[in-house]
Amino acid sequence: MTDRNTATVLAARDDARAQGGTTSDWMPYLPAATSPHAPADVDPTLLTWAETVAPGGYTSKVVTRGTRLRLSDVTGDACAHVLLFSALAPWERLNVADTQKIPWQAYLGDGHPLLSGDGRVLATVVGDTSGHHDAFCGTTSDAWNVHRYGDAAPEGPSPSGRALFTLAAAKQGLEPRDLPPSVSFFQGVRVEADGGFRWLGSAGPAEVELLAELPLVVLVANTAHPLDPRPEFTVGPLRIHAWRSAPTSPADPRFTRTPELHRAYLNTLDHAEARGL
Repeated sequence: MTDRNTATVLAARDDARAQGGTTSDWMPYLPAATSPHAPADVDPTLLTWAETVAPGGYTSKVVTRGTRLRLSDVTGDACAHVLLFSALAPWERLNVADTQKIPWQAYLGDGHPLLSGDGRVLATVVGDTSGHHDAFCGTTSDAWNVHRYGDAAPEGPSPSGRALFTLAAAKQGLEPRDLPPSVSFFQGVRVEADGGFRWLGSAGPAEVELLAELPLVVLVANTAHPLDPRPEFTVGPLRIHAWRSAPTSPADPRFTRTPELHRAYLNTLDHAEARGL
């Protein structure tokens, strides 16, 4: 163990300052342009969020309308459980049922809108090299992880998604009661003819890109999927990069792809323009 002198206020200050340059494999990069993993196709000066989330870790961020958010599973073992809230009115949040129902498509993929219960598009999936995602099962509970792995504490070896989301939410002024069912990226599920779920698992290292259609509070928990059959708690690192862009415009084919999506994007545009966004 390293000897550290913190016996006095001045010694504690010096000890804290001495650790100022310490780095970790799991950390936000500040400023975001200094990320060692910055996407090759993005101007680093445009980055507004760059972070590597640890296996069993979590993060949260407020992003502006038009932000592009790229999630990268670098090993094929990440599972990004994601929740979205309107930063304008956080009681408007991701509605998984509408996200599946309005596009007439239960499986998330490129072009899929992530909708709120108010009929607005919070974000759109604008890139996907995985195809293995889930909008049915939500994230893990404490009881489930204790049953599966023997522990669910957020600081423990097998944190539950619910525990991680609770911490992420608290940092944004949200409470446990504010947490709806989430979507999961990089670990897939399919529904069988009998109504049961078939575990797809991972497609290997992959990326998903989301486009924020409104200012958003984004919560991410990187923890095992509830249907992961592996006996050991298995999760890989998750990289996040976000940068300034523009929201979906009426000229984009997505805007009018179906009558239902057209209405949802119109609702979103009206909501944003009424607030001068």
